[in-house]
Amino acid sequence: MATAIEFNNVSKQYRLGLVSTKTLSHDIQRWWTINILGKEDPYLKIGSVNDRASKADSEYVWALKDIDFKVEQGDVVGIIGRNGAGKSTLLKLLSKVTGPTTGTIRARGRIGSLLEVGTGFHPEMTGRENIYLNGAILGMTKSEISRKLDEIVDFSGCERYIDTPVKRYSSGMTVRLGFAVAAFLEPEILVVDEVLAVGDAEFQKKAIGKMQNVSQGEGRTVLFVSHNMASIRQLCKTGILLKNGLVEMRGNVEDVVDYYLGSMKSVGDFNRIGNGGVLVRDCRLSKENVTLGESLDIEVDIESHIDADIVDISFDITDELGKQIAHVSNYDDEYHIPHLSKGEKRTVHCRIENINLAPGCYMSSVWLGNPYTMYDQVLSCLRFSVSQNTTFIRRITPYDRASKVVLQSKWQ
Repeated sequence: MATAIEFNNVSKQYRLGLVSTKTLSHDIQRWWTINILGKEDPYLKIGSVNDRASKADSEYVWALKDIDFKVEQGDVVGIIGRNGAGKSTLLKLLSKVTGPTTGTIRARGRIGSLLEVGTGFHPEMTGRENIYLNGAILGMTKSEISRKLDEIVDFSGCERYIDTPVKRYSSGMTVRLGFAVAAFLEPEILVVDEVLAVGDAEFQKKAIGKMQNVSQGEGRTVLFVSHNMASIRQLCKTGILLKNGLVEMRGNVEDVVDYYLGSMKSVGDFNRIGNGGVLVRDCRLSKENVTLGESLDIEVDIESHIDADIVDISFDITDELGKQIAHVSNYDDEYHIPHLSKGEKRTVHCRIENINLAPGCYMSSVWLGNPYTMYDQVLSCLRFSVSQNTTFIRRITPYDRASKVVLQSKWQ
């Protein structure tokens, strides 16, 4: 099978901090690169180092370093890793949004990219005009685009607003139209970033189905970045795990996802979001394997960086594919965490009684906040498994494997 994409020793370097180089030699190099060679500014500012957990020891950072891999035509590749690992940078290099510092990238055929909401759209132009603009950029003729126009509009669900400037579209409408354009204008390579998460559940399902049709039915190549492991497993054949700008693992998507999930051992290894007013410092389970009907204890160490009157804590329990199964909150149980002073540390204990989850593997995120703000959320940082207990509850048969909650019943 032909090679669709090839990365050969590709690296991308940015300069941290100020845009100004502060040195004559760098200023001359910048002028020569931009004005004579017509390439991107090699000293662009970026906001953070690649490894976000450590302080930069240099004014430069390698967003990607020594990337080597090939993608065969028709393959669907999932690119995963923590925030800041280099996933989006890799797609931007492939889509020629930016250029590599070293190395070469070869791609066979037209590339359709959806990297962020509104990619390639002109805000003053209507949805219809932007479809023709994007098609022209992909090298299609006007008649080719017209032939696909009805399908694109129908799939996007934006028919009512198709002659309205896209600057008036919501982010959801924009990503719907953007994906429809990228998928239906028949690029040989489809590149999709986490932007699909902006869409609603119905559209995400349609988009996943369309990408499956594009790869399986039409033999086109798809590169897909997502933090949703369920989507990655459902759609992709091959997985690439990036860590600190390097390829840590590449292979069968199931093996790569399992390795990624299993490699995260402490709170610091996980994706987290929030304003940082109160932080999760550590979290732990009383046991990593619980039997049906047993209780499970969770302890969370928190530290406040502010004076906080209201702090709520909750756990979202998901299956191994990332689908939410249950939600546990101190607010729902009418327990209130006392006032936290700035600098104060506290340990919160929660006991979940009578675990009734079907045998299998589960994860839980930890959330700290109040009705007005989110202090911290550490995603999928707790992992545990549930095993069978025939003395407590009915035997779990093969017919139950699709179910995640076990309900006791009496028959007469």
